[in-house]
Amino acid sequence: MVAILERLRPKGYWDRFCNWVTSTDNRFYLGWFGVVMVPCMFAAAICFLAAIVAAPPVVVDGLGRMVSGSLLDGNNLITAAVLPTSPAIGLHLYPVWSAPSLDEWLLNGGPYQLIVLHFLVAVACYLGRLWEFSYRLGMRPWIAVAFSAPASAAFAICLIYPIGQGAFASGMPLGITGTFNWMLQLQAAHDILNHPLHMLAVTGVLGAACLCAFDGSVVTSSFVSRTSDEESVNQGYRFGQAEETYSPWAAYGFVGRLAIGPAGMINPRMVAAFLAVYATVGVWCGTALVTAVAFNLDGFRYRPIIESQGYRAIPTWADVVKRAGAGIENSMEPGTMAVSELVHRSAQRWAPKP
Repeated sequence: MVAILERLRPKGYWDRFCNWVTSTDNRFYLGWFGVVMVPCMFAAAICFLAAIVAAPPVVVDGLGRMVSGSLLDGNNLITAAVLPTSPAIGLHLYPVWSAPSLDEWLLNGGPYQLIVLHFLVAVACYLGRLWEFSYRLGMRPWIAVAFSAPASAAFAICLIYPIGQGAFASGMPLGITGTFNWMLQLQAAHDILNHPLHMLAVTGVLGAACLCAFDGSVVTSSFVSRTSDEESVNQGYRFGQAEETYSPWAAYGFVGRLAIGPAGMINPRMVAAFLAVYATVGVWCGTALVTAVAFNLDGFRYRPIIESQGYRAIPTWADVVKRAGAGIENSMEPGTMAVSELVHRSAQRWAPKP
């Protein structure tokens, strides 16, 4: 009786809105996290497009040097970037109403903070939305756990690293070449190639990518033919069909007879779980790497090998990497210098002491 009365009771606008937000029958599930995610995502996207097209130059150091990253100032799609906030702002929040004028807000890189902070809120809400949708469907939350790895990487790069370095100016520029330039600066400043977390991250990400490619190619090669001899085997599969036309067990049996004997006895669900965990842990190691170097917990510093007679240093590959990092670090300094002077300074800095 109570249930019948509940159905007959007229619903207000708020009840209808709540039912629409949390309904799993919608083509696009919004959820309560999506209520916050959508406006933040659109705000970040609109500001990014406007800044990448028409933002004025940004002051990038304390000497007043300005760099432009917009398309209207001569950049192309490869070199265009939204540059980080000026070092003069430090870690202060810099909304548009805190600047004396809109021009000064743009020259100090205010759009970068607006884009990054709204983007991070949208990423966090998308993670919560994954959990919320899985919960309402009665699924396990492993999709949200897997997405936590790239979400934490975004927070480490865009928020934790600038906090550790003391200014939003240390953040990654939002562009293609800006990303690669930031990665080179990261290597020059922290020697990440000699960091154990970097080695674990590369092993996890690239290793998981290789294993996923191998697993997908083997499984999709095991089509069960349900066609005649005059038809292609691919005709036995229709997109969206309910019944499988491939056999993972046959695929792993093929791998077991080809190279890896125990592979033929592995459950395909265990393989899928292993690939998911392997990749997720690899990205988490990358997040831990950026977090560690943000507070100057840099890579290993290897001492040069000294010859027993004559005390002459024998160069190693670690020395080559250090010299390259010193060259990159010096080239990023303000002002111009000749190549010969740059090489001389790098050699003096990393030359072994007698």
